Amino acid sequence: MKDYLNIVKNGLWTNNQALVALLGLCPLLAVTNNIVNAIGLGLATTFVLIASNMTVSIFRKQIRKEVRIPIFVLLIASFVTIVELLMQSYFYDLYLILGIFVPLIVTNCAILARAESFASKNTWGKSALDGLMMGVGFSIVLIILGALREVIGSGTLFDQSSLLLGSLGDTLSITVFENYQGTLLAILPPGAFIGLGLIVAVKNYIDLKKI
Repeated sequence: MKDYLNIVKNGLWTNNQALVALLGLCPLLAVTNNIVNAIGLGLATTFVLIASNMTVSIFRKQIRKEVRIPIFVLLIASFVTIVELLMQSYFYDLYLILGIFVPLIVTNCAILARAESFASKNTWGKSALDGLMMGVGFSIVLIILGALREVIGSGTLFDQSSLLLGSLGDTLSITVFENYQGTLLAILPPGAFIGLGLIVAVKNYIDLKKI
């Protein structure tokens, strides 16, 4: 039980790939200009993490060490293709917005790192939980950063939710600041770096206070 609790803690906080290892920053910084984009990419990444971790763990004894990295990449690419096809079928408008960053999940170092450092050495149950927690931890950072950038940049929250939820999403949009002109810096890439830096600083401050 303790092992599973440590996996949860590592994924959500101690070893959060976005805040500690600083992996997967390219999509994290590029698509987090609002919450909806962040949720879409977070769900896609989490699915690939869980599926690839489980598959690598199940077949870890059959995969030779000499060719493990190419096989891991091939497995990850297969699950990313599944995600792409699903998004094209059911969330096409969101897929167009996320663009190249969906197929680029294949090159996300966080996913390959979990397959190599954890899934290839542990049971499929622990690997699935590790993938879930790492994905949730990554998604939380995406959503927090997306919320910050959307509020400061546009004065809204959950704008364009219809891309994920259809007509139901139209009722979720919140206008935080009326007649707000927006802050362009928050929406541009420099705003993403500043926002992520603030989130990392808050995490490091909390960790120091615990010592």
